[in-house]
Amino acid sequence: MFKKFYPDFRVNSIKDLDADFFKENNIHFAVLDIDNTLVSYKTARADKMAREFLDMLSENGIKYAFVSNNHKSRVELFSKDFNAPFVSHALKPFAVGVRRAMSKMGAKKTKTVLIGDQVFTDVYAGKRAGIKTVMVNPIEAKETPFFGFKRYFERIVLKNHKG
Repeated sequence: MFKKFYPDFRVNSIKDLDADFFKENNIHFAVLDIDNTLVSYKTARADKMAREFLDMLSENGIKYAFVSNNHKSRVELFSKDFNAPFVSHALKPFAVGVRRAMSKMGAKKTKTVLIGDQVFTDVYAGKRAGIKTVMVNPIEAKETPFFGFKRYFERIVLKNHKG
């Protein structure tokens, strides 16, 4: 029942994803959520951890694109330091934004992964696009009733996941 919400991989943070992970899983393309995946939703530009991760991807020939439900100015500002493609207003959990990002990179489904921090947007969008998914723990929880509500149901779904 919940299988479409189960990530293929779960890690604490992007720091736990190294070059070997991408090589072992034959991943050449990464679709990356920004807020609470790469940086705090309060951070406009890439911090040291995000820069190191993105540098590792580049050094290993892994192309990446940013995909966010956030507005264009936020996503464009973040991505401009990396000259990377991006999709704002991505409409996750629908797959349209993920597919657009893949198209911009020339990515093949079997060689692509989506990395994000939310089950009902990131993981589900990746599954709908037919690609592998990695769920990271959120960097910083948003303190709003809506996000608290979503995180509550994420815990229920993930409690039954053995991955």
